Amino acid sequence: MRSVLRAVRFSLRLAGRTDRRRLIGAATLLLLGFLATPAVALLLRALVNTAGAGEATAATWLALAVAAALVVELTMGHFAHILYFEAGELSEAVLHEELLGITNGAPGLAHLDDPGFADTLALVTEDLARTRAALEASLQLLGLGVQAGVTVVILATLDPWLALLPLAALVPVLTGRRSQALLDRAKETAAEDTRLSRHLLALSTSPATVPELRVHRARRALLDLQTDAFDRAGSVLVRSQLRAATLRALGQLVFGAAYGGAILLVAGHALAGQSSVGDVILLITLAVQVAAQISNALGLFATLQNAGRTVTRLAELREAAPALPSVPSDAGPGAPVPPVLADGIRFENVGFRYPGGPPVLSGLDLHLAAGTTVALVGENGAGKSTLVKLLCGMYQPTEGRILVDGEDLRTLSPAAWSARIAPLFQDFARLELLLREQVGVGDLTALDDDAAIGRAVSDAHADNALRRVPGGLDGLLGRGYGDGAELSGGQWQSLALARTLLRPDPLLLLLDEPASALDASAEHALFARFTDAARRAHDASGAVTVFVSHRLSTVRLADRIVFLRDGRVLESGDHRALMAADGAYAELYGLQARAYI
Repeated sequence: MRSVLRAVRFSLRLAGRTDRRRLIGAATLLLLGFLATPAVALLLRALVNTAGAGEATAATWLALAVAAALVVELTMGHFAHILYFEAGELSEAVLHEELLGITNGAPGLAHLDDPGFADTLALVTEDLARTRAALEASLQLLGLGVQAGVTVVILATLDPWLALLPLAALVPVLTGRRSQALLDRAKETAAEDTRLSRHLLALSTSPATVPELRVHRARRALLDLQTDAFDRAGSVLVRSQLRAATLRALGQLVFGAAYGGAILLVAGHALAGQSSVGDVILLITLAVQVAAQISNALGLFATLQNAGRTVTRLAELREAAPALPSVPSDAGPGAPVPPVLADGIRFENVGFRYPGGPPVLSGLDLHLAAGTTVALVGENGAGKSTLVKLLCGMYQPTEGRILVDGEDLRTLSPAAWSARIAPLFQDFARLELLLREQVGVGDLTALDDDAAIGRAVSDAHADNALRRVPGGLDGLLGRGYGDGAELSGGQWQSLALARTLLRPDPLLLLLDEPASALDASAEHALFARFTDAARRAHDASGAVTVFVSHRLSTVRLADRIVFLRDGRVLESGDHRALMAADGAYAELYGLQARAYI
C-alpha cells in the first residue's frame, strides 16, 4: 500500500509541476465521468418509478437525462485521456531529463562502474515509461474512490446493511487473481515438459529429420517420449485448472449469494411498501457497478505498485548522485586550462582501481612531454585504455595525481578540459543524424560552418563517404530513423575521424585502438592522417598525441613508446632505443615481424 501511495503522490506532484492546467482539466473530466455512473442508476430508479406511476412527461425527460448521463459517462474519459496522456508525456520527458542529469551529472564514469548504481539505473530506464501510466492510474483510482463512496452512500440509503456489499464484491476479484496465480505457477512447473513435447513433435514431423528417424526406426520412440512429456504437462495443467475453476466458482458464489440476498432484502422492503420497484432497479445497477469498481481498482493498484518500485529506485539514484566524486562544475571556478602546453602532462605515482576490483594502475610515473607523440603498448589488461580514460577525465586516480603543466587535472574545469581533447576511440559513435551533425558534434559552434566541416572531412579523407550520401552535408546517415545512406565501417570511421579533427586547438589528441578491425595497411593510413593533424596541433599549442595500438609496425612512428605491464611502465623510449635494449618490446616486435614473413 505504501508503494501505491508513493506512486500517486509522485505522479500527481510531477504532473502538477509540469502542466497544472492539463492535470486539473483531466481530473475534472474524469470526475464528471465517474459521477455520471451512479447518477445513471439514480435516474433509472426515478424513470422506473415515474413510468410505473403513469407520468409520461416526467418519464420522457428522465429517459433523456439517462441518455445524457450515459453520454457523459462514456465520453468524459476519452476527453480526459487526451489531457492526462499529454501531461504524462511531459512528465516522462522531465524524468528522462532528470535521469540524464543523474547519469551524466559528473564528468567521470566511475559511478557507472558501481554494480548497484548500474543495476538500479537499468531498471529505472527500462520502467520509466510506467510513470506515465501511473498518472492515469492515479487519476482513475481517485475517481473510482469518489465513485465508490457515492455508491456506498446510495446503497446505505436503501438499507444500512447494503453498505457492506462492496466487501462481497471483493471476494470474486481476489479469488480470480488467486486462481490466475495458480495457473501461472502451473505453466511454469510444466514449462520444461511442454517445451520438450513441442520439440519432439517438431522433430517427428519435420521434413528435415523424418527421413533419418525412419531409417533408424526411431520415430515411434520419439513419439512415445513426446506423449509422456505431453501427459506430464497436461496432468499438471489440468489439476491447476480444476483448482482455479473451483476457486473462481466459490468467489462468484459468495458474491452471488450476497447479491441475491441484497435483492431479496430490497424486494422485501418493496413488498412491504417500504421501497419501490425503482429501488430494486437501483440496487441491481449499483451492485454491478460495485463489482466493476473493485475489479478496476485492483488492476490500478497493480499498476501503481510497479510504478512505486520505479519511484523508489529513482529516489535511490538521486541519493547516489551527490555521493559521486566531487569535481568542479562545468561553469564553476577551478583553474583555467592553459592555452598552450609548455611542460606537458605528468602522472605522479598514479594508481587506479575500478570499484570492487584489483588495481589496474599502480605507482605509475610518466611524463608526456608537450609537442610529442606517445604510443602505449602492452598486453591486454596492462592498463592502456584506463590510462587514456584518466587523461580524458572520465575517471579520477584513486592514488597520486595527474598534472597538466603543473596543475592538478582534478582542479580544472571538466568542460574546459573536455573541449581541448580530440579523441577517436575503438568504439566510436555512429550517429545516425545528418552528415553535418555527425561531424559537427566535434565542435557544436561549427555545426553550420560548411567550410570548417568540409575541411575536417577532407583532412580525414572522408570525401568518399560524403559523395556516398545524397544531399551531401545535409544528407541523412543510416536507416534507423529514416531513409538514410548506408556506409561501410571504414566510411563511418573516416567521419568519426573528421569529428575528431574538427575540434579547435586541442591540447591532447587520443587514438585508443580505433583501427583494431582494420588490416595493417589501412591502419597505417589512418595513423598517417591522424599524425598530420597531430603535427599541426603540436606546432599550434604544444599538444600531446597519445595512441594505443597492438600493431607495432605503426607504433614505431611515435616519438616515444611506453610499454605497460601490470599497470606500471616496464620500458620507455623510441623504437630504436627499445630495439637496442632487446627487452619485452623488442621480443614482441620480433614476433609480429615474423608473422608477416
